[in-house]
Amino acid sequence: MKRNYHYLVAGLQDITLDIHKLLFDQLSFREELRNELHPADYELVRLLFLPFDNENLLTLLEKKDREVDPRGNFSRERLEENIKEPSDLPDYMMRFITAFKSKEPLFPEMSPENELATLYYDEMLETVENDFLREWFHFELNVKNIAIALNARRHKVPYENQIIGTNEVSESIRKSQARDFGLGSDLDYLDELTAISKKEDVREREQAIDELKWEYLDEATFFHYFTIERILAFVIKLGMIERWLGIDKDHSNELFKKLMKELQASYQLPKTFTEK
Repeated sequence: MKRNYHYLVAGLQDITLDIHKLLFDQLSFREELRNELHPADYELVRLLFLPFDNENLLTLLEKKDREVDPRGNFSRERLEENIKEPSDLPDYMMRFITAFKSKEPLFPEMSPENELATLYYDEMLETVENDFLREWFHFELNVKNIAIALNARRHKVPYENQIIGTNEVSESIRKSQARDFGLGSDLDYLDELTAISKKEDVREREQAIDELKWEYLDEATFFHYFTIERILAFVIKLGMIERWLGIDKDHSNELFKKLMKELQASYQLPKTFTEK
């Protein structure tokens, strides 16, 4: 039997993707959940914050000049201790630390960011037992990879090393030359993503992708009224809203540059493209 959180769910703010003000952010909501949820359910919430730990780990390993994101699960001190001697972080993070320090990457063709993301998604898809959350990771990974590949094809940029994960969909996107990557009969949202990829404005494109994710979450939790699934979806939605609230409407071009920099990685874009 699933645990129900009637009072907690009933008190959640009514949110939409284009809301202009939140009553609380992801971090403060997570702290509330720490006290309100059963420990096993709270552990599921923590999985959604691991990408911040990934970023923090890379910050420390690569000695980047940026602050550690407080949304991560692990303190700077704990990460630094594990960099010296991996001991009590998630398995994929400790594997990455060992490979990074030995200069023997597990996926040599990938950037460190993509290698760590691949390890993260692989572990989530293999170990998460909650059906909703595991399927969300599948969906999120697929959408991320398809969007990258479609955008790269549009600008004739190589993308094989920018695709993360090792599941069947990831491999199809890397290898297939077909217009639909050989996935047309498997993913019912592929046509919508293809249409989204044709939008000229990068902000509109990114927002349309988030709207697709939002719709997926609504459908996936339709019959989960007061369970952890409803709360997990709310946490994910909070992250989407925070991202948009943090993007100035006048800086869409900066967002585009960031996205293309992530896509480019070790590849050199054509001069005519980089000058635009």
